[in-house]
Amino acid sequence: MRTNTSIVDDQGLMNNFALEPKVYVDEQGDRTGFTPYAELVNGRLAMIGFVSLIVLEVVTGHGIFGLLANL
Repeated sequence: MRTNTSIVDDQGLMNNFALEPKVYVDEQGDRTGFTPYAELVNGRLAMIGFVSLIVLEVVTGHGIFGLLANL
């Protein structure tokens, strides 16, 4: 037997929480999570950071730790 917002089972006990909400998939596109796009951006940022550290060492003569130690 079913009422408006609850379900009564065969023993006459009412279960108010038996109706589950509708399940849906939120379409966020291809730009969130572990997607190929995110991995591509992550790789490019890692390459930029690595090249920046090499340029810093060539210009100053110190690595990142040497530069931070002299501050």
